[in-house]
Amino acid sequence: MAMFDIKTYLKEKRELVDSYLKSYFETPSEPSILHEAMRYSIFAGGKRIRPILALASYEACGGEPKDIIPYASALELIHTYSLIHDDLPEMDNDDLRRGKPTNHKVFGEAMAILAGDALLTEAFYMIANTNPPSRGRDRVGGSSDMKINPSSLIKIIHDIAISSGAYGMVGGQVLDILSENTKPDIDILHFIHLHKTAALITASVRMGPILADSDEDTLKALTRYGENIGLAFQIIDDILDIEGNAKELGKSSGSDKKKMKMTYPSLLGVEGSREKAQDLIAEAINVLRIFSSKADPLREIAHYLIKRRS
Repeated sequence: MAMFDIKTYLKEKRELVDSYLKSYFETPSEPSILHEAMRYSIFAGGKRIRPILALASYEACGGEPKDIIPYASALELIHTYSLIHDDLPEMDNDDLRRGKPTNHKVFGEAMAILAGDALLTEAFYMIANTNPPSRGRDRVGGSSDMKINPSSLIKIIHDIAISSGAYGMVGGQVLDILSENTKPDIDILHFIHLHKTAALITASVRMGPILADSDEDTLKALTRYGENIGLAFQIIDDILDIEGNAKELGKSSGSDKKKMKMTYPSLLGVEGSREKAQDLIAEAINVLRIFSSKADPLREIAHYLIKRRS
């Protein structure tokens, strides 16, 4: 039996998402400077991990990944919006993202804020409006006859809204800012990571079983998987901020220490944090035991996340 090639899988799925996004944004729109700023960050690079997780979880539930490309791709718009805003001077004040000048360095702070706002709302339009010809949705990815239950779309909109807003990513980011220069606390740290990073990753994984109309046990297992890899993903991010270099990361390293952020390395040390991430990945893979080999991409993505250098 041939071994599963995670690098090939990630490349193929990333190309599917990129192809859809390029088609979606190919039609010029006004005001042109806003759409240029949106496209700048969307196509600045990126691994497309969140959309790929949605595709892989849908596949694990017996679906055909190409059928949910529009919905999965919307996750990348939300992720990109969050990066644009995180990089702003009043937030993390970063000059580089994915090896390129951050959005506000190219377009100015006001346009960067508005580009982020536009990407966030466009994501929900992308999910709710499944087949506008002017946006190319009939040409790339999903088709107009996709067998997706409308009630399932409402569920993923609800999921994504919760995970990306005040009760998820934004709420986690707020506590992340408020916890700067404070004594590390494991409960606060867990809350920050679970909301700031793991919430949207979990929603990405949950998209698969929801759109596939899977049973409750399947949804619970994949939810647990998403929470665990989401937490591990942020822990590895914190470690890379210490051990990585700007060339590998595509952004400046050492920013957490400079801003005295609350991180797992600041509480457990680098090795203790790495062990924590490995335990979370092991638990994530363990909950997939109820799935067939169709979940192999999810298993291998978990391994990939713990080994990444960027």
